[in-house]
Amino acid sequence: MANSYLNKTFSGNGSTTKFTASFWVKRSKIGARQEVIAKWSSGSNNTTIRFLDDDTLAFVDYASSTTVLGKTTNRKFRDTSAWYHIVCNIDTTQASSDDRAKIYVNGVQETSFASNTVYSQNASTNWNNTWSNQIGWSGNDGYFEGYISHVALVDGQALAPTVFGETDSTSGIWKFKSPSGVTWGTNGFHLKFENSAALGTDSSGNSNTFTVNGNGRQALDTPSNVYATANPLHFNATIPSAGTLSNGNLTFTSSQGGSAYPAMYSTMAVSQGKWYAEFKVTTSNSAIIGIGSGIPSGGFFGGGVYDYAYYYDGTFYNNGGNTGSQSSYTDGDIISVAMDLDNNKVYVAKNNTWQHSGNPSASSGGYTITAPSSTNTGVYHIAYGDSGGGTPTIQGNFGNGYFGTTAISSAGSNGNGSLFEYDVPSGYYALNTKNINTYG
Repeated sequence: MANSYLNKTFSGNGSTTKFTASFWVKRSKIGARQEVIAKWSSGSNNTTIRFLDDDTLAFVDYASSTTVLGKTTNRKFRDTSAWYHIVCNIDTTQASSDDRAKIYVNGVQETSFASNTVYSQNASTNWNNTWSNQIGWSGNDGYFEGYISHVALVDGQALAPTVFGETDSTSGIWKFKSPSGVTWGTNGFHLKFENSAALGTDSSGNSNTFTVNGNGRQALDTPSNVYATANPLHFNATIPSAGTLSNGNLTFTSSQGGSAYPAMYSTMAVSQGKWYAEFKVTTSNSAIIGIGSGIPSGGFFGGGVYDYAYYYDGTFYNNGGNTGSQSSYTDGDIISVAMDLDNNKVYVAKNNTWQHSGNPSASSGGYTITAPSSTNTGVYHIAYGDSGGGTPTIQGNFGNGYFGTTAISSAGSNGNGSLFEYDVPSGYYALNTKNINTYG
């Protein structure tokens, strides 16, 4: 989250020639320089692993304003729907210059670089010295915006990525693996972020716990179970810059208020099953919430033939027309969406009161929708946005338990591990990879 970071300064040096850094990140903001982890003394003396404003990945070591290591990938990292596992493996004692600093992403070594300044043999890096260790900020600029998990530093060993991740035997997808049997070294640490009250707790056994700064918080979204968020690449195609996303791509704020109608669609889309999400309307004017099969071709969300959307004045839009009416909603109200793709229905609720005679648990009332297989994309997203005339702000909760930076007041039941304000209708689930694998 912006303006949040963790830091710790060690009292003595560890190995300055050999170490491994491993971490998992899920990006929210692209097109901007963002620091993930760093060693920081000053702008002239620092080591950072960061995303640049062109979304390439850079590993840079500066000493007295001189670049002693500078590796920037040609590959760009713009996927905001999935986690990246990044491992940086350093051993400056190696005879081959290519072996002294390696970068792996999802278990595969990066070999194509836009710039590639390498360490001299036996060089002392700036990593395991007494400069400040920082996660999510470099000490200068570029707060990381997104999700970070399992940040590990092994002092004194250059380890393979297979210590921290592995290929799933069924899907072939690179997945998290809990490191075991690791000798962490003096300045080594492993931050799992599992303790919500003390996110900087070190699990390596070294007690190298970090200080938490800002309003960062624990999320249920992890490399082992990825949750849906709004997709920053999924604006209405005619107005790609009409709003902003923040708070891990869950808070949408429109910047329009005129003739353009931005809408955000969930990163995950489904073709079957029953799915649930909640939205707290901070500023309601022109807010619209519901489901859609994809970006509407003709303008506003609710204007497409496969859009089904609850407008703040109480009207319900499909294919540009008002197909029903229910209670209007205003600032502070919570709107629930229950999407039943087994029976081709959608239900909406205001402050836990289901509208249009809806009872999603009993599959009665609500609105009939076109079967996913008969839409233009074969799937539906949960979506929210601006239908014109105002500048709404809407806080999405796809199961992480937060509306923006505010936690739900009390968790409802039937969350199946996810956290929502209200009881989840029987048979409905949060949009995350485990649920989709089981129920989708």
